[in-house]
Amino acid sequence: MTADSTAVLAHLRGMSGEMVDLLSRLVDIESPSGEPPRQVPVRAVLVDELEPLGYAVELVDAPEYGDHLVARPTGPAEDRPSQLLIGHMDTVWPLGTAVDRPATVDGANLTGPGSFDMKAGLVQMLYALRSLRDLGLEPPADPVVFVNTDEEIGSPHSRRHLELLAAGASRAFVLEGSYGAAGSLKVGRKGVGRYVIRAFGTAAHAGLEPGEGASAVLEISHQIQKLFELNDVERGVTVNVGTVDGGMRPNVIAAEASAHIDVRVFTAEDGERVDAAIRALESVNDDVRLEVEGNFDRPPMERNPANEDLWRQASSIGEELGLDLDAAVVGGASDGNLTSQFVPTLDGLGAVGGGAHRVDEHVAIESMPERAALVALLLMAPLGGGI
Repeated sequence: MTADSTAVLAHLRGMSGEMVDLLSRLVDIESPSGEPPRQVPVRAVLVDELEPLGYAVELVDAPEYGDHLVARPTGPAEDRPSQLLIGHMDTVWPLGTAVDRPATVDGANLTGPGSFDMKAGLVQMLYALRSLRDLGLEPPADPVVFVNTDEEIGSPHSRRHLELLAAGASRAFVLEGSYGAAGSLKVGRKGVGRYVIRAFGTAAHAGLEPGEGASAVLEISHQIQKLFELNDVERGVTVNVGTVDGGMRPNVIAAEASAHIDVRVFTAEDGERVDAAIRALESVNDDVRLEVEGNFDRPPMERNPANEDLWRQASSIGEELGLDLDAAVVGGASDGNLTSQFVPTLDGLGAVGGGAHRVDEHVAIESMPERAALVALLLMAPLGGGI
């Protein structure tokens, strides 16, 4: 049976109230990164929703973060291609935030910590799958669901599992929030590098024998200027020294100092260039030793032809749904940065709203059925970029 966009959208609009109720439940179940017990109730809700849809759920053991979830359709799967649906259940908000700011329907929006990033995306994914079941629609590739518990801290544990799934998939859809008020989809993201530069000098009394010391703080100040010179606005290269530490007391020449650096680039080429420049930094003062550590923990999700083809597919489907879907390239990273190294990836398929990581985090309620319908119809779209 082929997908009828009108029927899919009407079906999902009829479940709009259920979607809001489920999102409210998930927002009020707090699940901060690095709190394994707090991931359990969210994961239980996801399992309760997926199993009636005919999905077999597996847990990937991750004691430090909370187990990740993988769900696949039951039944014969030999020689069946797969397509990924990717999300995360962890949030940036500390325990107690939802007590002070619980999920609230405020006019056209639902507000609450973790609503936009990205529990609404999880709800929309679940209802997209539910619409396929209810309407008897069979996608050309099995939708495989992967929801991790460590995305907000860089996916240190789940990365290898996600990459293995991506390497065997036909395409990947990431349910992170869309971009901007118009809800643009994301075809590119900057890669993210994190570095620490440490300087080791010699302590001395700042008043009695200042000449006997070699200031690590002064050396770090020189290096910070070199780092900021690596910024290139036209190419989208940003190098930011976010925190600086050093010294012991005002009257002591600082023996140690450090700077923590965030680097973002649109292309792997720029990433290699900036990485080499940071590693090549040399002390201005020969009496101070430098150490550099760090790397790019998420490569760029480059705006490549494969990702563009998925966006064109989505754009065509969007027209059927009355949506005007632009393509965006953004500075923040997601697990789409990882999957796009292996498989065509389209990101930003989650909520329309805003305020990620802010107190005004919110989701546009009216858009939820539309975006769930978009995901459902993308799952039904021909493999290989056809419409």
